[in-house]
Amino acid sequence: MFTKHIGIISLTLAMAASVMTGCGSDKSSSSEKAAVVTSFSTEANNTTTNNNSSSEKFSVVCTIFPEYDWVKEILGSHADNAELTYLLDNGVDLHSYQPTADDIMKISTCDLFVYVGGESDEWVEDALAEATNKDMKVINLMDVLGDSAKVEELKEGMQGEEHEHDHDEDEHEDEHDHEHVDEEEEEEYDEHVWLSLKNAKVLCTEIEKNIEAIDPANASDYKENLDSYTAKLDELDNNIKKAVDSSSVKTLVFGDRFPFRYFTDDYGLDYYAAFIGCSAETEASFETIAFLSGKVKDLDCKTIFTLENSDKSIADTIISTSGKDVEIAELNSLQSVSQDEISEGASYLSLMQKNCDVLSEALK
Repeated sequence: MFTKHIGIISLTLAMAASVMTGCGSDKSSSSEKAAVVTSFSTEANNTTTNNNSSSEKFSVVCTIFPEYDWVKEILGSHADNAELTYLLDNGVDLHSYQPTADDIMKISTCDLFVYVGGESDEWVEDALAEATNKDMKVINLMDVLGDSAKVEELKEGMQGEEHEHDHDEDEHEDEHDHEHVDEEEEEEYDEHVWLSLKNAKVLCTEIEKNIEAIDPANASDYKENLDSYTAKLDELDNNIKKAVDSSSVKTLVFGDRFPFRYFTDDYGLDYYAAFIGCSAETEASFETIAFLSGKVKDLDCKTIFTLENSDKSIADTIISTSGKDVEIAELNSLQSVSQDEISEGASYLSLMQKNCDVLSEALK
C-alpha cells in the first residue's frame, strides 16, 4: 500500500552474492558499518521451515529495537531456540541507516524478517527481489497497520525540507513534467508506528502469529507470552491516559523533529514542532524559531521537549527568544537504542515507561 521510489543497491547485493553460494538472500539492513549481531544462539540456521520441532533452530532478523524487543518477549523461555539479530544495535538512527553486504548475507538465511516499511526502508524492495529463500516470512509493520497508518503531517509552523532545483536541467522539464507532479502529489506515511502502545499490541500479535507458524510445537507458550506482554502494554497505556486526562495541558511544543504523532493522537494531545519526524534538517529558520517561541508564550508552556541525543540548541534558542523560564524535557523515540543500552537493561516497556514519567511530570 505504500508506494516507494526504490534505489538500486546492486553493488551491495553483488558483494553479498560473492560470498553466499547456495544461500537465500531476502532482505537486509544495517548502518554503513557492519552491524553487530545480537544472537540467542551461536549456531547459525541455514534451513527455512514451517514445521520446526522444539529442537530445531530458527532465526529472526529485526531492523529496529522495538521489533527486536517484542520478539524477545514473545520467545520468552524459548529464546535459546532462536537466533535473533538486531541490525541497528550500534545506535545508528533509522533514517541514516543503509544495508551492507554483511546484512544481506545475514538476512538471506533467516526464517522471519521484521521491518518498518516506511520511507527509510526503501532498500528492502531491492533486497527482496534478490532473495533465494522464497519461504522466508516477512512482516512489514506499516502494512500490518493498514489504514491505521497515518500520512506524514506538515503542521503549522513546521519547517519543510529544502528542495534545490538544478536550472541546468530545465531543458528536460517538459519531458519529465508528469513524473515530477506525481512525486509532489505522492503521500508519505509517518513511519514511527512503534511509539503507539496501541499499535504495539497489533504488531506483537502479528509477530506472535508468524513465530507460531515457524515453531508450532511451542505455540501455546508464545500465545501465553503475548497475552502477558499485552497486559503490560495495556497497563502503561492506561497510566499515560490518566496522566493526560488529569492535566489541563493538552499541547506539547517540540524544539526538535517530531516522531510522536501516533503517540499524541492516542491521547488527544496537540503539538507544535520544528520539523517532521523524518526531517534531515538540523538548523531551524528564524521563522520557525519565532513561531515556536510565540507558541511557548501563548500557551504559557512550562516545558519544551526534545528527542534523545539532541544537543538542545534549537530548544535553547526558542526559550531564549520567548523570554520565558522554561524547562527542557527529553522523550525517547527508540530509534537509536544501542547494544550497550540493552546490556544495561533497556527494553521497549522501560523506555516507554520513562517517556510516561517525563510526560507526567511535564503535564503537572
